[in-house]
Amino acid sequence: MSKRDLQHWIKVGQQMTAERSKKIKIAKTRKFDTVAVHGLYDLQTALESNGGSIMEPTYLSTAQAYENSAEMEAGLSYQMPNWCYSRIANPSNFFLEETTALLETYGTDIEASCCATASGMSAIKTATDPFLVIDDKLGPMNFVASAKVYGGSFQQFWIRRREEQGIEVRWVKNPTDLNEWASLIDENTRFVYGEFPSNPTVDIFDIEKVADLAHENGIPLIIDATCASPALTRPLEFGADIVVQSATKVMATNGTTIVGLMTARKNIVSKVGSDEMKADFAIWAKLWPYRDNGPGLHPMGAILTLNDMRTLRSRMAQMSETAMTVSKWLEKHPKVDRVFYPGLESYHAHDLAKKYMKLVDSDKNAYGFMLLVEIKEENDDDSVNARKFYDGLEMTWRATDLGRVKTVATLNAISTHQQQGEEGRALASLKPNAIRIAVGMENVEDIIADFEKALDAI
Repeated sequence: MSKRDLQHWIKVGQQMTAERSKKIKIAKTRKFDTVAVHGLYDLQTALESNGGSIMEPTYLSTAQAYENSAEMEAGLSYQMPNWCYSRIANPSNFFLEETTALLETYGTDIEASCCATASGMSAIKTATDPFLVIDDKLGPMNFVASAKVYGGSFQQFWIRRREEQGIEVRWVKNPTDLNEWASLIDENTRFVYGEFPSNPTVDIFDIEKVADLAHENGIPLIIDATCASPALTRPLEFGADIVVQSATKVMATNGTTIVGLMTARKNIVSKVGSDEMKADFAIWAKLWPYRDNGPGLHPMGAILTLNDMRTLRSRMAQMSETAMTVSKWLEKHPKVDRVFYPGLESYHAHDLAKKYMKLVDSDKNAYGFMLLVEIKEENDDDSVNARKFYDGLEMTWRATDLGRVKTVATLNAISTHQQQGEEGRALASLKPNAIRIAVGMENVEDIIADFEKALDAI
């Protein structure tokens, strides 16, 4: 029988934490691609724990065994890093979370932690729920969010939070207008939320200024940066407190798994919550509400995502270049009314895009894989021509997906934003003739040829 007592295991936990801190310092000296490929997984870990495997293993077991009761006590009281049960943690998920936190803070001395979830929507819920708690010292709670958000996010905020829980949502119609943000924040606002860039209207905002505004009011800024990824924009660098990713998209272009990531800087600002919560929000969320709510990510999904993330920068470089070429071509086409893409000079916030959207480890701007095109119609509320173009696509996939290696087009008014109704789509400035195009990795000439043939159908 093992005689190693609780104090022994607590000391082991302290040593494990110190060793991890050393590895983080080393990783922060490396370039983005190197971090994406290796994370914190090294030869020492491989030899000690994984039979020398050069690739991070998939741990499909549901639980960890312990040497004795003292080790179990240390582990389950969170005095020693462990993975006890896969609903709370898993080694495969650790590999993904550690790498993500490094990528989201790349090029800075910011300390952050990450919590992987079963979907992007669960990442948003994990990021926002802790701020929407009852506090008798504060008045009726509200939060301020850009109206230019993904349809699922709109539903979570408008239906689940407002209609079912009675929490007030205050929508910012023009996210580039700092005064509008400021006018909606008051002493009862719990957090500020925005997408950068938004899905599908590709809207952006001044992250630094909105972060300053949030912090002046003692609340955090939460940003969904799914359509930028840390290869282009790292919101924590510009003052955001929490960043969420639907890693299902461009971070995992394989299209075989659904994954959410929530990364938070340490020592966030908040009007509610314990000091422990503010000190390390992502880890606190994982150990407490995440544990109880159960949005755990399957370890296979973690490894599939991690493997795709290793080539994130190079994929975003090619996809951004292709999207720029496609946007310029569409903008000149006589059957196209408008094209929304941050890289175009006609884009309403092009200067902001140049500030915030740059290919990591380069001096070049890159504006992402997603664009929105409005097809010319006889009437503003028509989608006749848009449907002809959409139905005429052959190589391009008609689906609600994005961020794939394959180009995908979506008629958003009847799909991703259908449930929020005309009023909600008007808030998001989403017209019936708008088609979101998520450019993939095909040759740009083939993509344009497919679009040209589809436009000929009008």
